[in-house]
Amino acid sequence: MPTQTLARVTEMTPLNDFAWSMTLEVSDMIRTTLKNPGQFVHVKCGDQRLLRRPISVCSCSEDSPSDLLRLVFEVRGDGTDWLAHRAVGDEVDVMGFLGSGFTLSPTGRYLLVGGGIGVPPMLGCAQSAPGRCDAVLGFRDKAHALLMDDFAPVCPTVAVATEDGSLGEKGFVTGPVEKLLKENHYDAVLCCGPKPMLMAAAQLAKAAGVPCQVSLEERMACGVGACLGCAVALTDGSMKHVCKDGPVFNAEEVVWNG
Repeated sequence: MPTQTLARVTEMTPLNDFAWSMTLEVSDMIRTTLKNPGQFVHVKCGDQRLLRRPISVCSCSEDSPSDLLRLVFEVRGDGTDWLAHRAVGDEVDVMGFLGSGFTLSPTGRYLLVGGGIGVPPMLGCAQSAPGRCDAVLGFRDKAHALLMDDFAPVCPTVAVATEDGSLGEKGFVTGPVEKLLKENHYDAVLCCGPKPMLMAAAQLAKAAGVPCQVSLEERMACGVGACLGCAVALTDGSMKHVCKDGPVFNAEEVVWNG
């Protein structure tokens, strides 16, 4: 069961002109409720905002007396703007961990694909399987790039693509993904990012005969499956909640054009 806690901010670092890294002390939340990477937390962004903001977990570590949770987010509205103005020592109301994350085996090898703000949760996957993951990171441009230095110590290969070619390979993640799938054996492709990127990566994985897991992004209100705000259609005809049944699904389950 998820827990709710007033988490103390221990670190606030700007990663670029758009994104922040926030580290929180979250009591024993990691030890008692974390299941796997790819889950998210629901953060209350000030008393004036009714709805919490869902933020994917970037990385976390068990510690004493309090576990440490790292969130990486972009400022995209008044809620995340409020969050970006927190300082070390402030308290933030956090509920977690929510949803179901990625499934990794103790010996599996994985290709991680992250796009934009979908990159941070892939770092948690890489740190859960150090040395057994290659990563493809896609950004709009060099100014939006983040966390590359964090992937380097745990991933043998880190490929970067930007739409304008200002960093790494010019274009989308599909080029590096297709290349790595041809050159290596992977037990699964794990993806988080914009829907067109997820669909393209899933198609490449299917063509290579590799299972694919995707983390979907939908607008969430409650975060626990009580409302219908984040319902998605699956190929078996059912509707499921991204917040409760996901955000991670097997790619073949998803109705991409629905």
